Amino acid sequence: MENNSGKKGWYWLLIIPFIGTLFPAFYSSVQPTLWGFPFFYWYQILWVFISSILTFIVYKATKDA
Repeated sequence: MENNSGKKGWYWLLIIPFIGTLFPAFYSSVQPTLWGFPFFYWYQILWVFISSILTFIVYKATKDA
């Protein structure tokens, strides 16, 4: 039986997107725009991609072989 205590540390990566979107006052602005999209929107979309990448990393690091 494998020791899973070392794998639990990977789950801390999942808090990064939460912190990045926790304070809307930080990113509730129009400038800078990206391809015509206000910062408020493209910042949140960026976190969708970052979150999916981090979730994939945590999944690969913690799945049982």
